[in-house]
Amino acid sequence: MDVRDLKHLRKELDEYMLRYADCIKTAPSRWHMRTYVNGQIGKLERKSIEPIALDAGVPVRTLQEFIDLHCWKEDAVGNRVQHLVRDRHGDESAIAPIDETSFHKQGKKTVGVKRQYCGATGKIDNCVVSVHLGYVTGNFHTLIGTDLYLPEEWLADEDRRREAGIPDTVRFRTKPQIAVDLIRGALGNGMRFKYVPADEEYGRSGQFRRDVAEMGLIYVVEVPTSMRGWLRCPPLMKQRVRTVLAPGAPASRSVEEIGKGKGRPEQAFHVKDTGKGAVVWRAKAMRFFPWEDEFPGEECWLIIARNPLDDEMKYFLSNAPKDAPIETLLHVAFSRPAIERLFEESKGEVGMDHFEVRKHIAVKRHLILSMVSMLFLAEQTQRLRKKKSGLDDLPGPPSRRRATGPPHHQRRANSPA
Repeated sequence: MDVRDLKHLRKELDEYMLRYADCIKTAPSRWHMRTYVNGQIGKLERKSIEPIALDAGVPVRTLQEFIDLHCWKEDAVGNRVQHLVRDRHGDESAIAPIDETSFHKQGKKTVGVKRQYCGATGKIDNCVVSVHLGYVTGNFHTLIGTDLYLPEEWLADEDRRREAGIPDTVRFRTKPQIAVDLIRGALGNGMRFKYVPADEEYGRSGQFRRDVAEMGLIYVVEVPTSMRGWLRCPPLMKQRVRTVLAPGAPASRSVEEIGKGKGRPEQAFHVKDTGKGAVVWRAKAMRFFPWEDEFPGEECWLIIARNPLDDEMKYFLSNAPKDAPIETLLHVAFSRPAIERLFEESKGEVGMDHFEVRKHIAVKRHLILSMVSMLFLAEQTQRLRKKKSGLDDLPGPPSRRRATGPPHHQRRANSPA
């Protein structure tokens, strides 16, 4: 999508915003939401409240109050994003990647801020972290779920909780627990997808993998080299109320040790296409029992992949059926960078990292409205792509072809609608 395209989207944006009207109680608040989204998709270099308000000719204080104080149902707005994606782009074979992103912040007042690993700066830094659920099918991709990660020390400090407006009902959750809640929420809203890829932060969690499997989904998650387990389930025995390894059972091995074994040959697999051509990795797959709480977990796939260009190694676990094509699982595994590109787009194009608000509800609302803006741009990009190629420009379900990885990245230019 280029600037000339976006200059003619006022009508489309008005119609799009009407789909959220019942989530916003009053007409002024509905207009402020439209102003906020228009500022996010427009030409502004900085897309925080003040420049958006000044560009729209409204009092800065008014837009601040809309984000921080007005009574409107932000959760309903987030649910509506999922309803729209479900109805207009639903695909039962879609991929729903999970990942987190960070926002570098100064000071100590912004809700959730602490010194932790910050992807934005590539080091331990002062930042806020949020966990997100993406949706990828064909050449369509967008964010469909978002939630803040709140460190334990924040939730244990009553003064900080009160100052940031964190509700009493909010309890500490790990990032994998937040991810599970996002997935459950999406399924509860009628979203349908088949695969859940994630990085080591989530793959190392046995509870995360079990929860995803219990929801009837197929995970393909990266795990650290230290992940241990067995290629054959060792004998077990009951010891009071615990299940333990029987005497003489073979010791577990790390996936790195297993990968160095010579028993299984590698095969070449085409994992995805890029602007520079096909990406091919060499891989071998085997059935595996991961170490879970001192005894073997459920049997799954262990996929050991090597990049022949630089010998980079990656290790994946998947609960896919025994007859699942390994190439398909590799496609899913290597589709996870799609959500990283969504983070780049949401920060570069709608200013998801430009927020200067501090309270819990304000940051939450900003993240949800950024999701609203991203969906609008994704739909308009798809519509204009179809129009230019001579296809029907009405949105609708994509063809039910097998998902084979993330769509090719195309940067969208911005202009006010």
